[in-house]
Amino acid sequence: MILSMTGYATASAELDSGSLTLELRAVNHRYLDVQLRMPDELRGFEGALREAISAQLQRGKVECRINYAARGAQSGAALNRGLLQQLAAWNNEVQTALPDARSLSVADVLRWSGVLETPGVSADELRAALLDLLQEVLQEFSASRAREGEKLKDFLLQRVDKIEALRSGVMPHVPAAVAAYEQKLTARLRDALQNAVTQDIWDERIRQEITLFASKIDVDEELSRLASHLTEMRRILAQGGAVGKRLDFLMQELNREANTLGSKSVDAEVSRNAMEMKILIEQMREQIQNLE
Repeated sequence: MILSMTGYATASAELDSGSLTLELRAVNHRYLDVQLRMPDELRGFEGALREAISAQLQRGKVECRINYAARGAQSGAALNRGLLQQLAAWNNEVQTALPDARSLSVADVLRWSGVLETPGVSADELRAALLDLLQEVLQEFSASRAREGEKLKDFLLQRVDKIEALRSGVMPHVPAAVAAYEQKLTARLRDALQNAVTQDIWDERIRQEITLFASKIDVDEELSRLASHLTEMRRILAQGGAVGKRLDFLMQELNREANTLGSKSVDAEVSRNAMEMKILIEQMREQIQNLE
């Protein structure tokens, strides 16, 4: 399975003390970077959350956002009378010092953190519920990344096939270029030398020039390495797993061969094929940045 580094998933769970909502989103990144956004009362579970996420993800910039909404008064919450008395004392003290200050309203008091004491839940219960919810989200998150990964795999294989077709198209042009050069060179030398040299010297000079030209434009090694790299790409994509870094390295190798192919070209069609290869390689390289 090929996995994309981009993905999104969310889920909620209802507890006796309130509701939990967990959201995961990720984009591509060189390494695994997990960022947690959660209420302070859940900070004690940060290590367990990071461990669970790291067990399933290898690369990507991952944001995990958790919200915890405690039950309201309708669910059996009680007033914190000690804090209520403290607020009343503070209110009187402020109004004594500042007569024009507005007094606390009932709504102000009820919104004050800690005034409403909601039914509690043990830390172990909350931790278990949170980790269960995370596993549920990770399952959907991985499924979304797998779906995106399959799309990217198809995209890459299509480009591999196109590069292979371009590579095959180059092969017959090299012998044709050598033959054309031989005809052109023979005509030039015949006009230049005429009868100044013997036939043996003439033939030897032709062979030397043709051999030198053929060696300069010989791209057999480049075409062979291109074929090898394309075969390796297909193997890596079929194997699956964390393939991003290996494929990124292959893009460098493919680009090097395409550049050399273009620099050795003496044929317009070969030059065009080399340029098309480079465009396809760049398209693949951009998409590979999204693979784990």
